[in-house]
Amino acid sequence: MTVDLAAAADFLAGSARVLDRRRFDLLFGDGGPEAVLAAVDGYRNPDGGYGWGLEPDLRSRTSQPGGALHALEVFADVAPLVSTRAVQLCDWLDAVTLPDGGLPFALPIPDPAACAPFWSGADSGTSSLQITAVVAAVAHRVAAADPAVAGHPWLERATGYCLRAVRDLDDEPHAMVLAFAAQLLDAAAPSVPEAGTLVDALRPHVPEDGLLHVTGGADDEFMRPLDLAPLPGGPARTLFADGVVEAELERLAAGQQPDGGWAVDFASYSPAAALEWRGHRTVQALVLLRANGVLG
Repeated sequence: MTVDLAAAADFLAGSARVLDRRRFDLLFGDGGPEAVLAAVDGYRNPDGGYGWGLEPDLRSRTSQPGGALHALEVFADVAPLVSTRAVQLCDWLDAVTLPDGGLPFALPIPDPAACAPFWSGADSGTSSLQITAVVAAVAHRVAAADPAVAGHPWLERATGYCLRAVRDLDDEPHAMVLAFAAQLLDAAAPSVPEAGTLVDALRPHVPEDGLLHVTGGADDEFMRPLDLAPLPGGPARTLFADGVVEAELERLAAGQQPDGGWAVDFASYSPAAALEWRGHRTVQALVLLRANGVLG
């Protein structure tokens, strides 16, 4: 598998946010964590949450669970450095969590311009396994290096909600719900033994090739094995037949485009989002390839 890091850097220089360029420099260049944290701070609100388009299809100024997800990705990047912003974000998440322990897919959006309709039209009074699971999954990655996040009551509440929701999955869960539930179980398993055993509850819904078509998305939009189990060593990798993950890593590496970046397989809802998603996707692809031993 061959990846051209110089071409990726050139793509990011011409087509990506400062945040993604700083993430790339930290991971593969000579950048430091302080610059990455400074870049993500530009999306932070005084309440401790994140908005301002940190989630590219959610352009609202307001703090949102989708923004929290991408901020937590940054806090995972900078580990083992610990930022007080991470526990402050957990405080914000705790404040907006619903009584059952879940997060709403989105909070009310008073400024919906250029926001995807699934964000601006979300029910803010109902918990979403999809968003709670993926936010908590990345928080567990942060928690591995940050005791304050590991011991935060929000993470315990959110994880408990997700475990209950997985036990009660309906017969045909949405592909994204399955993918993000798998991520949560995988990330939580080292500290929450029940999470590892609950992977078996997902098994009947996941084909051995790990390809789950996204209902309501593009014709060729799928949740793929690395969307369910992005990192090695966890129980979610047992959902797939032998060789599936290795083939998917080869596919991911081969997905580098002639301009040096990676493409996305879903529609964007503004010109800014279309550009920003490619920058984010490029960095995330490289993060996954390195974490899985493809890159040094």
